[in-house]
Amino acid sequence: MNLSPLQKIIKVGIVGTGYAAKKRAEALQADPRAEILQVAGNTPEKVAKFCQTFSVTEVNSWQELVSQPELDLIVICTINRDHGAIARSAIENNKHVVIEYPLSLDPQEAAAIITLAQAKNKLIHVEHIELIGGIHQTLRQYLPEIGNIFYARYTTIAPKYPPARRWNYHKQMWGFPLSAALSRVHRLTDILGNVATVSCQSRYWDAPEAEYFNACLCNAQLRFVNGAIAEISYGKGDVFWHGYRHLEIYGDQGTISFMGEKGSLIKGEETITLPVKSRRGLFVQDTSMVLDYLTEGQPLYVKPQASLYALQVADAARRSADSNQVVQV
Repeated sequence: MNLSPLQKIIKVGIVGTGYAAKKRAEALQADPRAEILQVAGNTPEKVAKFCQTFSVTEVNSWQELVSQPELDLIVICTINRDHGAIARSAIENNKHVVIEYPLSLDPQEAAAIITLAQAKNKLIHVEHIELIGGIHQTLRQYLPEIGNIFYARYTTIAPKYPPARRWNYHKQMWGFPLSAALSRVHRLTDILGNVATVSCQSRYWDAPEAEYFNACLCNAQLRFVNGAIAEISYGKGDVFWHGYRHLEIYGDQGTISFMGEKGSLIKGEETITLPVKSRRGLFVQDTSMVLDYLTEGQPLYVKPQASLYALQVADAARRSADSNQVVQV
């Protein structure tokens, strides 16, 4: 989709006041091409503090925010459940949209939003900063060293004790684990392509409060069209006592392994340490690329259709877990 470059400072509204919203606000305020005008959120006290910190105007609701005629761009950094509704309304109000993944918890709604953005010639950018991060860039650089990929394993375990009572431990607000933590799926579809079938199991440890959970665990096996098999395991909460993040890619000529931020290329008896750039500054990089796109027409590093496909795979995992059946994608 080609946009006519904006010949003015881009006026921005932000929905959300959490970590991602703060990183976006810092990046936008540091860039002379953009100006944050207004912010909306779910908690009045947090919105007031956020607006004071960044010297911007508080708006009562996201519905009011997206209807403001002076805004060019809406940045969505709020609970997953509301992403789709806010994005659709923003585009209907002729705004460009930057949104933290997932675009929606419903793949059909996400597809409809992308179609709407194309029809109205508006940007819909679903952030996937892991793709421009050090691990993924190093992985892509060294993939040719390991030959034909036949197996991948990606495990993330995040302990949380005592139990959280935040939106990301609420089943409806956060969503199915692999949809909410979509980068795990997207990283694999980015390097391995289309998925043929998905088999998945999931488990929750429920909290006393309705709809909250103390912990969750999700394990999915993906069979790719090219014959490769991948396993994704994601767990978080108070039943885990040891944090763990490990990505392994097996080829017929070697293995690439990332334990946390440390990468290795393994070939027989030889293990080579791989250079991995720091994760710092990725929100700034992503934000700058969005502004490059809007002001100069420079291409972005990811298309919304790629994020949508990862979401469709994640939703197939959800359906597999619900039905205890293998699901075709």
